[in-house]
Amino acid sequence: MLLDHTILQLRTPGLSPERARELGHLGYLQWLGSLPGFASYPAEAMRAYTRAAPYLRQAPALAVFCGLLVESTRTPLRPLTLILPPKQRRGGAKGRRTVM
Repeated sequence: MLLDHTILQLRTPGLSPERARELGHLGYLQWLGSLPGFASYPAEAMRAYTRAAPYLRQAPALAVFCGLLVESTRTPLRPLTLILPPKQRRGGAKGRRTVM
């Protein structure tokens, strides 16, 4: 299940607050993209929150993820502010050549 994989990825302890926020937002987008089209969003959000709740104190990224789940189910509906990590160059061809 992708939900279990997402939770496992977000259970990384000792992250900086900025990195935890980035990972929490990315985890939410990953989970959201994995939902089938016919799924009930409130029910799936509740199921995800229930699965992640035991690990909230250990992992700050998971707490961000759960905060987004709670915020997204509130009414009246409003857009979420999702923050993606900044784009980074990782070397490209030059980086691959230096490894050899």
